[in-house]
Amino acid sequence: MRELDLETIVSHGLCAGCGLCASLAGGDRLQMRLTSHGRMRPHAREPIDPETLEGIRSICPGIRVTGADASQVGSAGTMHPVWGPIRSVHRGWAADETVRFRSAAGGSMTALGVFLLESGKVDAILHVRASSERPMLTDAQISTTAAEVKSGAQSRYGPAAPLVHVHRLLDEGRRFALLGKPCDVAAIRNLARVDSRVEAQIPYCLTIFCGGVPTPQTAQKIAAHHGLSEAEIEVFRWRGHGWPGPTHIGTRDGRSCDLTYDEAWFDPSRPWSYDIQFRCKICPDAIGELADVSCPDGWVMRDGKPIHEEAPGVNVLVARTERGERLVSEAAAAGAIELAPFAISEFEAMHGDHLPRKLGNRARIAALAIAGAPTPRFEGFRPWRMTWRAGFVRSLRAFLGTLRRIRAGAHREPLR
Repeated sequence: MRELDLETIVSHGLCAGCGLCASLAGGDRLQMRLTSHGRMRPHAREPIDPETLEGIRSICPGIRVTGADASQVGSAGTMHPVWGPIRSVHRGWAADETVRFRSAAGGSMTALGVFLLESGKVDAILHVRASSERPMLTDAQISTTAAEVKSGAQSRYGPAAPLVHVHRLLDEGRRFALLGKPCDVAAIRNLARVDSRVEAQIPYCLTIFCGGVPTPQTAQKIAAHHGLSEAEIEVFRWRGHGWPGPTHIGTRDGRSCDLTYDEAWFDPSRPWSYDIQFRCKICPDAIGELADVSCPDGWVMRDGKPIHEEAPGVNVLVARTERGERLVSEAAAAGAIELAPFAISEFEAMHGDHLPRKLGNRARIAALAIAGAPTPRFEGFRPWRMTWRAGFVRSLRAFLGTLRRIRAGAHREPLR
């Protein structure tokens, strides 16, 4: 892993597209751009010197992720074999009904971001929001007001590089919180091992349960399904304005088109798919074990299965660190969020779609190694317990499926 250059990380499908490498190197030397295949990737504007490259390798979540230490859960918490460190867990939602309605789920991440700003715990929130120029795309956002945080409340199913601003904010001496994906949080945890400023200046990392990062082609196909071109679109909202809320397109001339959550993602007749990047398929932590708080959907259940009928939005708030547990408690006491009971045993039925990736991770990484492909180092995610839980048949399927993808070149990416 120490010998991989940036081009190899990208070309072998290991880049997560977080943007931290560009933040470290500086925009004059490295920029994040969309490739011809719709992936957000670093592009060198000049040769990267060995010292900077070594720094990039030390923080890149595409090639190295280390799981949480079991000691962080404390005597009252648990290190769950599948769902990771849990100090406390609740159903929760934003107390502000407008935020709750507009957000992708219960608005808990948005409400916590606003609370962090307004309580003075941080100076800024680093997150993403829909691009003002190209609404189907996503931009990194530094927010210093509640209104700015709320502007990024909806889900963004597509490539983004939220960490491009990290070193700028560190250099300016600002304290900030990250609202991002699990791989973004993993990058910050990697950075903390080599940059002492992180502990003091990035005190909170909040995340989702992630389904993976698709290309912009998914949004383009949805628009084309409605007979619309990108130039006509003024608003592209994946979720929100209800829970789960429709996938909504608004045009510049006042037309609108909506798809329900099930129509958008579970109708096999639709001419699009969730074309996630290869790195997401081998992710060891799509559930945010490294975050202070994870905020997945708290789906309504019927007959033991999650349903997607419209309802008031609800998250599950999983506090994974002492700092995260304290944040949830203080935000609830301040009236920023509301909490209700949730049992850890409910996770498996509610979020069982995360089990195949979680349980089969070691088998997938083994397939990469057997194929002679560059292999990331994922440590501390209880791999043998996951493999035991997966069983022989499921592990074999994960191994062979990954091997087929590699032999078909599905992990390879163009550099431009």
